[in-house]
Amino acid sequence: MAITTNDLKNGMSLNLPEGLYQVVEFQHVKPGKGGAFVRTTLRNVRTGSQLDKTFRAGEKVEQAKIDKRDMQYLYNDGTDYVFMDAESYEQLNVSPVALGDAASYLRESDSAILQMYGDEIVGVDLPAAVELTVAETEPGIQGDRVSGARKPATLETGKVIQVPLFVNIGDKLRVDTRTGEYITRA
Repeated sequence: MAITTNDLKNGMSLNLPEGLYQVVEFQHVKPGKGGAFVRTTLRNVRTGSQLDKTFRAGEKVEQAKIDKRDMQYLYNDGTDYVFMDAESYEQLNVSPVALGDAASYLRESDSAILQMYGDEIVGVDLPAAVELTVAETEPGIQGDRVSGARKPATLETGKVIQVPLFVNIGDKLRVDTRTGEYITRA
């Protein structure tokens, strides 16, 4: 669907010759001399790289329709992650590359919103924080209470994060999915 640059909004997806981009920021500029233009900061949906691009005011661009589907993670079949659509119960095999870092926060029966452009998965929306169990870590030593000290811990999904010294195997932790950092014990 073609729209003009005057209709741009933050978060809107565009199908440009350079690839599939999402508008991070835009600004209409009307200088004293010459024609108006729109200065944008765009993020590549597939790679995450940013691009600064300037358009003439009123220039037509192609808007990309990103379909957000609520899916439930069922299991890993060895190579792919298998998701089920919450509405149609249709199953979808997704490669770990398409999920990116989100794969390290998914447990069986967890929900995620998959962003799809046609048949291609271009993004995954997870909750801001998830609860995961510590599968492996060094035991805390009595008397070792240095303020701010950290140790590595492997979670049930295989993700390794830095946690405080008092965390033990079997503890449930809240982990921030945006930064991958320990928040608190659950």
